[in-house]
Amino acid sequence: MRRRAAEYRRPVRRRFSYWIWGLLGLFSIAALVMFVIHHNHEDRIEPPKSTGIVREQFPREGLNFTEEILSVTSFARQLSDQMTLAKAYVIIAKEHNNLQLAWDLSSKIRNCQLLLSKAAMREQPITLDEAKPLVKGLSSLIYKAQDAHYDIATTIMTMKSHIQAIEERANAATVQSTAFGQLAAEMLPKNLHCMNIKLTADWHGNPVLREIAGEKKNSPRVVDNNLYHFCIFSDNFLATSAVVNSTVSNADHPKQLVFHIITDGICYGSMQTWFIENDFKGAAIEIQNIEEFSWLNVSYSPVVKQLLNQEVRAYYFGSSEDPKSDAKFRNPKYLSLLNHLRFYIPEIYPSLEKVVFLDDDIIVQKDLTPLFSLDLHGNVNGAVETCLEAFHRYYKYLNFSNPVISSKFDPQACGWAFGMNVFDLITWKKANVTQRYHYWQEQNNDRNLWKLGTLPPGLLTFYGLTEPLDRRWHVLGLGFDTNIDNRLIESAAVIHYNGNMKPWLKLAIGRYKPLWERYVNHTHPYVQNCVTS
Repeated sequence: MRRRAAEYRRPVRRRFSYWIWGLLGLFSIAALVMFVIHHNHEDRIEPPKSTGIVREQFPREGLNFTEEILSVTSFARQLSDQMTLAKAYVIIAKEHNNLQLAWDLSSKIRNCQLLLSKAAMREQPITLDEAKPLVKGLSSLIYKAQDAHYDIATTIMTMKSHIQAIEERANAATVQSTAFGQLAAEMLPKNLHCMNIKLTADWHGNPVLREIAGEKKNSPRVVDNNLYHFCIFSDNFLATSAVVNSTVSNADHPKQLVFHIITDGICYGSMQTWFIENDFKGAAIEIQNIEEFSWLNVSYSPVVKQLLNQEVRAYYFGSSEDPKSDAKFRNPKYLSLLNHLRFYIPEIYPSLEKVVFLDDDIIVQKDLTPLFSLDLHGNVNGAVETCLEAFHRYYKYLNFSNPVISSKFDPQACGWAFGMNVFDLITWKKANVTQRYHYWQEQNNDRNLWKLGTLPPGLLTFYGLTEPLDRRWHVLGLGFDTNIDNRLIESAAVIHYNGNMKPWLKLAIGRYKPLWERYVNHTHPYVQNCVTS
């Protein structure tokens, strides 16, 4: 006779595994012991001499209530244990619609909590006279609950289901919190939007500002390799201003600094107006509009073609149907071409030999000019490595299941950070780094090698061309890590607010925000008006 197919077989009753039966047995024994203890305690609740539960009845100075409640000989510990058991029976009683028992247990629990609170406030242990009625009442109610067939097996199954439900709610809340945090990080704050509008109106209404901007653009200082050149690509004028202000404020010779700022067409007017109206200790500042780079087009740059792709835009701006997808990988900031300009620095500044690239979410605390004299040993990129933790290795950023990646790179290779980088542009051109970047962008046309962003292609492009710098040059994590050592922050030349909690947002970590705010010009009338409006 042929055996039936698996889908037509009669379901077989599965037995519990031995470890489950063992666990249930242990809980049953524990319940029995507690039951016996409670009944024996009721019979000899008078001041005992040998039970080991009664304590001396005189107050002690400076009572540590945490130690008191952890002590196995204290009444506080006994009340706490009974409360824990009673809380479990409250849940079970409610599920069985025994509301009177649930109410009685809850009342006793509240009385216990009140007594424990009073003992903690007065810094004296709970006495026998205080504990006796509560211990006796709770013991009676717990016995009543056990007598109502709320056995230990029922308790275990009920608590297990509640734990699973709580875990599901916690996971859902975590996903929702991440999504809301990402959304808040992407939005432009109201005060920044207000200042942006006012500054842009000034730019279009004041021809003198445009004349000054034209003169600065043609300054010979912007191509002088005897000076120190920094480049910042941003659409946030206030953040960029804090970077520039912190850099010049901590420089030994601020007039020898040159800042090359590139922004988009929307923010170009506000960026120009702000930097013309504010003083930065004589540093030269050049501001350009990315929309004027006619050479950066689809035919030259693969990333431009990708950023215009409708599927890519739908992925980053559309709603995700996959609840497991990481919200940070769906950030529309990755669609900003400003984010990718760091790979075209030699094309943007063909006359320069060495530059320091700065993100707009950093603050400078030391003089950065010594970076220009560092020996990069023939490498293109000087950067601080971030592989002190395992999750900053190459395998965490790249898809090593793809042979294109696994055949050419070490998965355990150390990652590094963008945000403060020294670029040798002469070596860059010799190594044809921009073409290497184009190659990897073309290989990742289907987003199969990495998610969109700049660090993964940076790790590939500068592989074997990166010189590790001292960690104190660049300390990261101020946009998400609340526990960075103060000594590390104080010793850092650059602190980086990477993460969603940017210092200009309400999400900012309060402990680090003053480090950024000290470099914001709060005396400017637009800053004052837009903050209070």
